[in-house]
This record gives sequence, structure tokens and C-alpha cells, in this order.
Amino acid sequence: MQDRLAIKVDGVSMHFNMSAEKLDSLKEYFIKLVKRQLFFKDFVAVNNISLEIEKGEVFGIVGTNGSGKSTLLKIISGILKPTSGSVEINGVIAPLIELGAGFDGDLTARENIYLNGAILGYSKPFIEEHFDRIVDFAELRDFLDVPIKNYSSGMVARIAFAIATIIKPDILIVDEILSVGDFLFQQKCEQRINELMAGGTTVVIVSHSIEQIERLCDRVLWIEKGDQRMLGATGEVCEAYRNLQHT
Repeated sequence: MQDRLAIKVDGVSMHFNMSAEKLDSLKEYFIKLVKRQLFFKDFVAVNNISLEIEKGEVFGIVGTNGSGKSTLLKIISGILKPTSGSVEINGVIAPLIELGAGFDGDLTARENIYLNGAILGYSKPFIEEHFDRIVDFAELRDFLDVPIKNYSSGMVARIAFAIATIIKPDILIVDEILSVGDFLFQQKCEQRINELMAGGTTVVIVSHSIEQIERLCDRVLWIEKGDQRMLGATGEVCEAYRNLQHT
């Protein structure tokens, strides 16, 4: 990969086998499986996507629900292996993709900070050193010893974002997390992203908020039903996407 690139996606496609019929029980599933009467249809979630993202760039992905945005982020993050094509990454990724992923609902927020930090590769001494900064950013000190299953999605988002951005990652992957929680928290997250951008972090963000994409991103990819519809300057892509929504 060229030194200027953080991410290179080359002809990536992702196929899933979907059941072509409705089965009412596990027993019926196994009977059809044994008799070789179980049929599947091929669902293409991402179809031949290619793109390059430069180091320090803020790159947005837009599209209607079910268009393949989150699937593409999971492929870039290494969570999913594409059916075909390749992804090259230059740097360490901090993914914020699924709220609550890496958290145990029965554990307290305090315990989950250490657990999620370990999943992201942070040592216990590192978390201890940065614990107060994480808690202060999340603004949840009064709820540290409450099981996280009692948290709202916005509260979980606060902790997840605070942990993932406690140090400057090379690449930050953000999927809709900025649309969760109150307006002031969203502003705080955007400010942290701007700080990371100033420090050279590459940011890839999916959001249903076009205004948010326009504020943050240098370039945007628009995908629709898995297909690459448009890739280019933020203003041009967002305007075209808006026109689709209004038709």
C-alpha cells in the first residue's frame, strides 16, 4: 500500500445465504436439511466496492437502510471477511460499530470499562491511568457501579466512545454512534473527532444525518442496495443523495 493511504478497498463483495422458505421449527429445518430439501437464496450485501482513503482523511458513507453501509464497515474493520476482493489497512483501527459490543450487561460500568479496554488491546495499568479521563468524558461517574444492562443506549454510547478515543488511534471507525444520545453529547463527540482529525487520525463514519456528514467529512461514498452509486466530494454526493430522498 502506498504510504499516503490508510485504507484500500479493492473489488470487495459480501454475499450471505438467506433461507428461501419459512420454517416453523428447528425440527422442520433438520428434516429438510437431511432430505436436501433446504434451499437458500444469495443475498448480496456489498457488491464490488472499491475505494481508497488517505491518512488523516474524514470519509463518510451514506445510503438508505439496508444499503450495506454497516456491512462495509465491518469488512474494513476485519470483523467480516469479504466473499471476494481485498482490504488493506495501514494502521491500528478503533472500531465503534455496534453499541454494547464488548460489554457484559450483568457487569457494572466500572467493570465494563476494564473489559472493553482489554478487548481493544489496552492493559489494566493503562486503563487505570486513564480511568478518570474516560469517566469524565462519559459524564457517568454517579452510575459507575450500576449494571450496564440498566443503561440507556445513549449512556452505553458515551462509555464506548470514551474508551475507544482515549488515545489517538490511527483509524477510527464510527457507525451511527453519534446519532445516539443527547445533542450536547453529540457535540462533544464531534469535538473529540475534530481533535483526532487535527492529530492525523483517519476517520470513517456512517450516519443518517446528512448535516453531520457535511460538517465532518472530506469525501463521501454513497452506496445503495450494496452497489456503489457515487464517490466524490462531500457537497456533490450529499446533494445527489438528498435529491434521491426527495423523489
